[in-house]
This record gives sequence, structure tokens and C-alpha cells, in this order.
Amino acid sequence: MPYVPNGGGQRSPKWGNLFPFCRIYLQAGSFARLALLLCWFLASESLFDELDEDPAPMPPVATMTEAPAEQPSSIVGAAVPEAAIGVNPWMIAASVMLATFMEVLDTAIASVALPYIAGSLSASNDEATWVLTSYLVANAIVLPASNWLSLKFGRKRFLLTCVAIFTVSSFMCGAAPSLIFMLIARVVQGAGGGALQPLSQSILLESFPPARRGAAMAVFAFGVVVAPVLGPTLGGWLTDTYSWRYAFYINIPVGILAFYMINRFIKDPSYIRNAKVSKFDGRGFAALVLWIGCLQIVLDKGQEDDWFGAVWIRWAVLVLVASLVYFIHRSWTAKAPLVNLKILKDRNFAVGCGLIALFGVAIYSTITLLPLFYQELLGYTAFTAGIAVFPRGVGSIFGMPVIGFLSNKVDARYLMTFGFMVFGICCLYFGNVTLDISPMTLFWPVIITGFALSFVFVPITTQAYGTLRNEQMGNASGLFNLVRNVGGSIGISVAQTLLIRRSAFHQNDIINHVPQTGIWFQNSLKATQQALTPSFGKSNTLLPAQSALYQRLQQQALLWSFVDVFRWLSVLCFVCLAVVWLFKKVKPGRAPAGAH
Repeated sequence: MPYVPNGGGQRSPKWGNLFPFCRIYLQAGSFARLALLLCWFLASESLFDELDEDPAPMPPVATMTEAPAEQPSSIVGAAVPEAAIGVNPWMIAASVMLATFMEVLDTAIASVALPYIAGSLSASNDEATWVLTSYLVANAIVLPASNWLSLKFGRKRFLLTCVAIFTVSSFMCGAAPSLIFMLIARVVQGAGGGALQPLSQSILLESFPPARRGAAMAVFAFGVVVAPVLGPTLGGWLTDTYSWRYAFYINIPVGILAFYMINRFIKDPSYIRNAKVSKFDGRGFAALVLWIGCLQIVLDKGQEDDWFGAVWIRWAVLVLVASLVYFIHRSWTAKAPLVNLKILKDRNFAVGCGLIALFGVAIYSTITLLPLFYQELLGYTAFTAGIAVFPRGVGSIFGMPVIGFLSNKVDARYLMTFGFMVFGICCLYFGNVTLDISPMTLFWPVIITGFALSFVFVPITTQAYGTLRNEQMGNASGLFNLVRNVGGSIGISVAQTLLIRRSAFHQNDIINHVPQTGIWFQNSLKATQQALTPSFGKSNTLLPAQSALYQRLQQQALLWSFVDVFRWLSVLCFVCLAVVWLFKKVKPGRAPAGAH
């Protein structure tokens, strides 16, 4: 039976229990208030009686002697998807969005707190980077395997287990007494969080009718796009105000709330309950572990060890290529592979995977570059740099309802064209930065960038899944999110490498054009010596003046490397404009063929 708000026979909330709670709440501290709100929310289940899965039966509309009018079952299925019968679909969206937001936010928060983690656990900065690498490897391995696991154990049960594992391991990360303990906890946390994105996406797509999937994906995009932007700001504030451990403890109340809401509002559709699960593909999973593990480690450690200049990287790339080729071969030819790559025969889904990979390169590169620009060149702290890029999240928040409204009325290819065009223009604008800009110079471009991202992520998703059946959603979602994460990892690694390599190139180029014997250099050196004379004395100013000029040289070289990368990202966005039109047109709001 479809969801009916305020149906007959529903109990009214016990508002009388709220007044004693209010008196206690006003007398409590901030953390106690958060705990009281959570406890009251979990205890007052009667507040959600109107959203109960078994609402009161509707009054009969015909007697036993009257023949009911024939009505195609497809109409009912199109109006109210099976996964959302008896439940408000927006409560389903809120439930899975909480889990996705928590998982994506954790990666950005941990990256900000990394230096504090290294100091607290007596580890070097290089050793502390394994806190990120271990999480990303475990996360990426579980992504494509999530479909088989959800069919084997039930999607709802598997999702609840993942949320519980992620929440408990977050506490273990916050309470870690040593680096080894932290790495083990991060691996467990990554394994628990890996399935949250694809499961949430497939649940959303199945819970909303095709005409409202754009709005559903706008909610999902809030967790995927906004969380990485809010992460540095929230992580910097928690670390500076309390401790880096609270960057992990913050997941506990969110995880408890997500567990409760998922358990209450989500149920498995019939094709999952009645699924006949094939034998686990051990060979495919082993190949998956090898190539993803090698890829992530090479991307994270390649620049530190001069890429192919290191012998171990060459061996790792060899294992990566061999295992990837075997994985593709097995996933394409096996009868029951862990990941069914034959879904790439669908043109829209194949184009969507390629485009989301390029989108991952673009968005994660800019998310990495802008905070680095503020910190490395303008001297901002991690928290103030997070505040400077925070407007992108505001732009995305404003863009979500707009794209949710337009997605069912405008061809998605036009929306993506607009998004990539605006994003590319903003990257070109970022390519004109100087060392003299104020914090407000990039304020509006950053907001516009966030707004444009909404017009990219949501239409890509709706176009990629628009021609697939519900039974294909789980496998497609795991592969789609894996490709996006791999693209993001490649983008971050390439951006960091280009910054270092281009900085060295521009430094040599400036030295060649400004020789030490030239009049410009000599005039700058004498002016700097005169400025330093009161501090060092006239006879001791040569070395400090040369050091100051060399520091200025490094700043200019690094600035030009940022300019180069921003401009190349704009070129990437304009290339994506051509890829967008490889999509076949999907009529807004129309169900795919064979959809239930």
C-alpha cells in the first residue's frame, strides 16, 4: 500500500513527555544536550508512527459483488516503487544520506588531522600517511564486492552491519594508543565504509519513481560533493578546539542515528529477498585486491619515491597491470563473476563511468589544490584555509534543489554542459591568481564552482542509470562508485606531482631569465641588503638577503605551478563537454525498459 500521511488509526506523538525533557535540556551543557537529543529521538518512536511500514488499512472502495476495475500493475509499480511501499521515500533518502555523508566526511577530516595524529602517536609524517592509504585501499576493495555481499546476506542487513562496523571502528580510531592500532582500526573502518556509497545510491534509485530520481540524486550528491568541502573546516575546528580524536568520535552519534533510521525505514525488495546467489568468486576478488591495493599505494607513495625511479614501484606497477588484466578478463568471461563488467555494454552506463572518472579527477584536484594554495603561499592555517573554501559547500547546497527541480524538465546533457562549462571557466579564473589576492577575491568563484558541481554529478548519475533495470543497480552502483574513487585518487596524485615538477621547472626558467649577474637581480639584492642592515649589520647581510630572494623565487615558482594545474583542469572540463554528448538521450522521468 502506498504511503498515506496521517492515516486513520495512527497514534498521536506523546508530546506531554517533551516538557520535562526541555527543562533538563536547558540546564545541560553542549555535549550533554547532544546526547539528550539523541536519546529522546531514539526513545520517542511514536513520533514516526505516521511513517510506519504497516499503515492503517484504507477503507474499502467496492463491495464483494462489485468487480474491481482492471489496472495495469506497471502503473502502480511506476508510481510507488516496491522498496518504498508504506514508507515515505524522503525518510529513506535521509537515512542513507546520513551514512554516505558520514563516510565521505571522514576521509577529509582525517587528512586535516594527519600532522596531529603523527605527533600524538610518535610517528613521522610519512608513516602517518598510511592512516589515509590503509583506509582508501580497504574502502576501494569493498566497493565492487558490495553487490554480491548484499545479495548474499540481504541488503538491509549488510548495510546495518557496515554502519555498525564503521561506527565502532571510528571509536577505535579515536582511542588508538599507537600507530599500529590506528592502522588496523582504519582498515576495519574502510571495509565498513566501502559499501555505504553504492548501497545508498542503489537504495535511493529504487525507492523513488523515475520521475523523481533527479531529486533523489540531489540528496545523495549532498553527501558526496558537500562532505569533502566541509571536512577540512570541521576537522580543523575539532582538532584546534578539542583534539584530533574528536574527528573520529563525531561519527559515533551520526552512526547511531543512521543505524536507527535504516533499521526503521528501509526494507529489501523482492528480487533481493528471493535472489539465488552464486558461489563467491575468490579468484576475481584476489585480483581485485591486488590491483586496487597496488594502484592506491603507488598513487600515494609514488611522488615520495620518484615514481619509476624506485624499483619497488616498477614491480608494483607490473603486479597492478597483470592483476587488472586478469580481473577484466575474468569479470567479462566468467559465468558468475564478482563484478559483471558486461553491464558496460550499455552505452549510457559506459559513458557515465568514463565521465564520472574525469569528474573525480577535476573535483578532487580542486578540493586538494585550493587549501594548499592558501596554506603554502598565503600562510593560512588549516582551519582558516577550510573557511576560505567553505563557500563551495554553500554553492552546492543552493544548487541541489535547483537541479532537483530541473532534472525532470530539461535534457540532462544540457545540464551537464552548463555545469562543465561554468566549472571550466572558474578554473580558468583560478589560473590568474597572484600572491596579492585577498580572502574575498575567490569568494564568488568558489561559490559558483560549488553551484556548477550540482549540475554535473546529478545528471551524470541519472543518465548512467537511466537505461538500467533495478536488478542491475547494485552491480552498476559498485562499479560506478569505484571508478569515481579511482579517478579522484588519480587526480589528487597527479595534481600533487604536477605542483612539485612544475615548480622545479618554473624555478629553473626564472633563473635562466634572471641571471645573478643581471641588473635586476643585483638591484633586488642591494635593496634587500639595505632593508636587513638594521637587523644583521652592514657586513652580515649578504647571506640573509640571498636567502630571502631564494624564498621569493620559490614562492613565484610554486605560484606558477598552481596556475598551470588550474588551467589544465579547465582544459579537462572543456574536454568533458564533448564526452557529455556521447550519452543517448533519456527522456526525463521515464523508466528504463523492463523496470519494475
